[in-house]
Amino acid sequence: MDGMRFFSRVPVLRWLVPLVGAVVLLGGGWALTQISAAARTDLKPRSAAQLLADVQRAHLDGLSGTIVQKSDLGLPSLPDSGGSGSSNLSSLVSGTHTLKVWFSGPDKARLALLGTLGESDVVWNGTDLWTWSSTTDTATHRTVHPQQHHQSDVPGQGALTTPQAAAQAALDAIKPTTKVFTSGTAMVAGRPAYELVLQPRDQGSLIGSVRIGIDGATHVPTSFQILSDNGTTAFQVAFTSFDPTRPDAAQFRFNPPPGTKVKEQSGSPMGPGMQLPHGMPGTMAGAVAPQVVGHGWTSVLVADLGSKALSGLEQNGGPASGQLSQMLRALPTESGPWGTGHAFQGTVFSAVLTNDGRVAVGAVPVSQVEAALSQTGSTR
Repeated sequence: MDGMRFFSRVPVLRWLVPLVGAVVLLGGGWALTQISAAARTDLKPRSAAQLLADVQRAHLDGLSGTIVQKSDLGLPSLPDSGGSGSSNLSSLVSGTHTLKVWFSGPDKARLALLGTLGESDVVWNGTDLWTWSSTTDTATHRTVHPQQHHQSDVPGQGALTTPQAAAQAALDAIKPTTKVFTSGTAMVAGRPAYELVLQPRDQGSLIGSVRIGIDGATHVPTSFQILSDNGTTAFQVAFTSFDPTRPDAAQFRFNPPPGTKVKEQSGSPMGPGMQLPHGMPGTMAGAVAPQVVGHGWTSVLVADLGSKALSGLEQNGGPASGQLSQMLRALPTESGPWGTGHAFQGTVFSAVLTNDGRVAVGAVPVSQVEAALSQTGSTR
């Protein structure tokens, strides 16, 4: 492996957009006993600047472990899809889940979402990309060409799938708008870790702070937590077991179990049941570049997806899009100078989806999101 770098070039607020779309590829169930913030360790003190430099230089040939996660974003509850419960990828926007992960080299990764009633896997091995669901006995195979090997092309890369990916987004957002400091040490997955805190300087953000656990030996982020402005935990993800060595190659060889229905597909690898509905292709053809209103933690991202975006969700019959459509219909309908649509304010972000296909999202109250929509107007 060329080394696994743990910084990204995408501002932290951009990661909230997939949450609005109910497409978040991460997992885990939460076990508070795995993290002891008050634990005594033998780690030598390090400043925030030193920890940031450590993370930026961190390289691993591979890793494996079990991740636990809990989300309390204030989203409307999604109905169970076909009895698959917590093993369905579309259930990951709320509640608790368990995920096992393996990474090896620049083109091998495996994610296994373990639910109470089944399992969903995503396996990437060179040019082969598999997704599998035990509850539906279906597997999908895609061929990924070398020139397509980008972070955004692979489930689990470029999304809030692991503590590393989540920390990338937060660390890349460090600007004069953010206060960064350390808060001692902790034990994460039975290993000593430093704690790094990012705190918005602007009091107008719904995010109170972001807390990152950094492994003392490898300098890899192993826990990530988002607290709201009132101090409650909106999102948390952490390793409960962590092995910083290259997994065996056999972990990335996928053989469909007997009786599995195998489909050959092309296009955006969204995982089982996660294809975008009609009118919302993976490339978002016809969409225009988004606008950003404001700056830092109180900025609002406004994108124009086209007038068919909302109708596509309502007409498509797929399981994931059907759940998303039900969630959207559960949101209150509001109107103002910006138009008419569905509005939502959660624990750490707000979003508005207009009937003419615009979406605005930010870590601010919904009134500020609506103001940003009014300021930008339609880009068509």
